[in-house]
Amino acid sequence: MLANLTGWHGIAVLAIIVLIFGASKLPALAKSVGQSMRILKTEVRELDAELTPEAGSATLTPRSPRAAPPRP
Repeated sequence: MLANLTGWHGIAVLAIIVLIFGASKLPALAKSVGQSMRILKTEVRELDAELTPEAGSATLTPRSPRAAPPRP
């Protein structure tokens, strides 16, 4: 889908963004996007740390076989 895009397409998209947001608001927009990416990275790392047990805390214990119920 995006394989046919060239450098001219990128320049056109950049020009449209400048026209929509204005040159004065672009630094604030870039800062906001950067902060959002930083927050996203932090949340992903925290989620990964919650899901991945540490090496020393997870010990596996073998299950004992169930005893067969007594027969009448």
